[in-house]
Amino acid sequence: MKSNLICLISLLCFISCAQKKSKTPSNYTYEIVVPDINIPWGFAFLPDNSILITEKSGVLIHFKNDSKSFIKELPEIIVQGQGGLMDIELHPNYPENGWVYISYASSDGTGKGANTAIMRFKIQNKTAIEKQLLYKATPNSGRGQHFGSRLEFDNDGFLYFSIGDRGNRDINPQNIERDCGKIYRLLDNGNIPIDNPFVKDRNAKKAIFSYGHRNPQGMVKHPTTGKIWVHEHGPRGGDEINIIASGKNYGWPIISYGINYSGTKFTNLTTLDGMEQPIHYWKPSIAPSGMEFITSDVYPEWKGNLMVGALKFQYLNRCIIKNNKVIEEEKLLEGLGRVRSVKQGNDGYLYVGIENVGIVKIIPKK
Repeated sequence: MKSNLICLISLLCFISCAQKKSKTPSNYTYEIVVPDINIPWGFAFLPDNSILITEKSGVLIHFKNDSKSFIKELPEIIVQGQGGLMDIELHPNYPENGWVYISYASSDGTGKGANTAIMRFKIQNKTAIEKQLLYKATPNSGRGQHFGSRLEFDNDGFLYFSIGDRGNRDINPQNIERDCGKIYRLLDNGNIPIDNPFVKDRNAKKAIFSYGHRNPQGMVKHPTTGKIWVHEHGPRGGDEINIIASGKNYGWPIISYGINYSGTKFTNLTTLDGMEQPIHYWKPSIAPSGMEFITSDVYPEWKGNLMVGALKFQYLNRCIIKNNKVIEEEKLLEGLGRVRSVKQGNDGYLYVGIENVGIVKIIPKK
């Protein structure tokens, strides 16, 4: 009986993780291309291959020709717990219109504390001009966790962004009349798309695209399907990868593969009708942040793989995908520091933002 129980537990563990672990590879090296950055929350490559880098502390860096300069006249940014200056994204037609999008913690609006805001602006003479506030979550909260804040455009030019549950899991994520714990979709100018799923609900937040999320800090467009993929932090275990669909409920906190940080349970459910299952989850938690698909020929063996940063265990996680499932994982850049952000550059190389290190370039060995 004991032997059968051990076999059953082993089988369930295999099913829940749904992938094998690979040894750390040695077929690449790396170099630090932008040194001395504390928390490189996000970064974006400009057409001239220079880089805009957000420091969580509220500084926007322009790195060009091996030197740093700073963009002036940003909005007021509140540094509160996990919040500060967070993600950055260029408009798909940036060479024509010059729009830069950021997410940040803002104290504007009702309530003490801050909440996530989305703004766009242009840069002229190292100065942010034509600033336009596109969205501000309400109410503000004094809590320091779960600002979410990743940004991504889809193939149709819609802007998606995430806002975490702000630590209020029992009220925000499942209520479409409240901000937080959601993925949102806007037109590039901040207007609400007429086919957003809840536009006809009189009391709903019309920008919501999906709900039931905890704290999504990874968001990327799939290079083939164009679908938006996100990953989000679970509590103790239960970090998830989800493919986002209009109006869907992703379950937090009613269903989860995680438990409280104290070790107690907050739910006995991992599935429920009407709630989406993740395509993958991690147990234990890796604390994911940053996300990118490899499309470059620079890494022929990695092409089509999904790269995910791991804050907790300090590595870059290479996820090998088959039929929208993670079938194998491989650890890269182990021990350098907390991996916060990851992007494929204009040159096809993979760049990784590592806390207290900077921006690192991964270079295949010949």
